[in-house]
Amino acid sequence: MTGKIGTVIAAHGRHYLVQVDDIRLQCVTRGKKSDVAVGDIVRIKETSPNQGVIESIGERKTLLYRSDQYKSKLLAANVTQLFIVVATEPGFSDDLVSRALIAAEAAGIAAHIVLNKTDVAELLPKARERVALYASLGYPVHEVSARSAPDAACDTLLPLMRSQSSILIGQSGMGKSSLINLLVPDADIATREISAALDSGKHTTTFTRLYAIGRDTAIIDSPGFQEFGLYHLSEGMLERAFREFGQHLGHCRFYNCHHLTEPGCAVLAAVDANAIAPMRHALYQQLLHESSQKIGY
Repeated sequence: MTGKIGTVIAAHGRHYLVQVDDIRLQCVTRGKKSDVAVGDIVRIKETSPNQGVIESIGERKTLLYRSDQYKSKLLAANVTQLFIVVATEPGFSDDLVSRALIAAEAAGIAAHIVLNKTDVAELLPKARERVALYASLGYPVHEVSARSAPDAACDTLLPLMRSQSSILIGQSGMGKSSLINLLVPDADIATREISAALDSGKHTTTFTRLYAIGRDTAIIDSPGFQEFGLYHLSEGMLERAFREFGQHLGHCRFYNCHHLTEPGCAVLAAVDANAIAPMRHALYQQLLHESSQKIGY
């Protein structure tokens, strides 16, 4: 039997929903492997009219994932854009935003920041001040209010997402679900259908899912999370993923400079001169420390 080609549109544990033309198949992987991500193009073997086994995964253009020293969590494959949703309230984590930006840089994915709830006027100046750091690094910041100006939010974001595969991430409470419901017609209905097909019951917000809009546009919604480990990034990958380090790399006194305490370090000199934000360099130090941690036996 020749396999069919489809796109993974949802993942819950080791269960996957695969869109093949106009039908959806509930699929599992062979054995205990679960290295399939939403957005993957897969070859499947049908085992019954609505079920199948994933035989192989097509070559990925990109893969976005987070990791710690114990495990990796695949977020999505073949995405071209990452939208990080923050808000005026509740407070958002700069650490999480920066980590997501580093992950996008390392994976070769364009990153955007969406500042939601701009209708909360008294908190808007402070939120703008905080996202200005990322704007200064060249990351586009889009201001929206899903609640008070839904049409304007759609007009701002939808053109950016056309002919792209975009994933939205954000902490709980940032309004990401509200944005998804604006951007994706009948998202609630689609989510319930997917949840039923995956037999994930009430856990409709705990799985990643892909919504296809037209023929060439995909919007991926991911569960809210509070941590974004980057254990998989080497020191060389990390230093290159900090955009503002770029012009200083190669100008340190020592060719193998770690940009931590070494004399004659061009990156540290840039921090001292406020050309690199101390907060970002502190994160670089933290990520280097995390990636050096080995599992003890």
